[in-house]
Amino acid sequence: MQFKMIKTKQLAIFMDDKNALFMELYNHMIVSRNIVFKSKENEEYIQYNYSMPSFGSDKHHHQLAYYKEISNIIRHYQQVVLFGPIDTENEVYRLLKTDDHFKNIKIDFVYTKEMTDFQIHEFALDYYK
Repeated sequence: MQFKMIKTKQLAIFMDDKNALFMELYNHMIVSRNIVFKSKENEEYIQYNYSMPSFGSDKHHHQLAYYKEISNIIRHYQQVVLFGPIDTENEVYRLLKTDDHFKNIKIDFVYTKEMTDFQIHEFALDYYK
């Protein structure tokens, strides 16, 4: 009897107050790395592509646009871990858990202290071992 290896699409996201670092893992190796910046330019681009409510503060619109971009990336994975030193991950986590589009995605949240680039990579690799 021969077993077929099933490859899981895994994603680790380190978030701080300025950006989100996305690391795609395959076979216990990071195979791609992308950064989504939380900036005014990012907000304007996303507002152009997605309709945003016209009420509330600019900061709220900016947050929604940032979270929307992150959620669009996450929906292509089977397992996701959000980690980092601030509450932004917790807000994204709550939004994703209440959205039915993400019900089949295993999403975890881990609060960490500030990390160096090396520590971020080590955390992602160790998490999925």
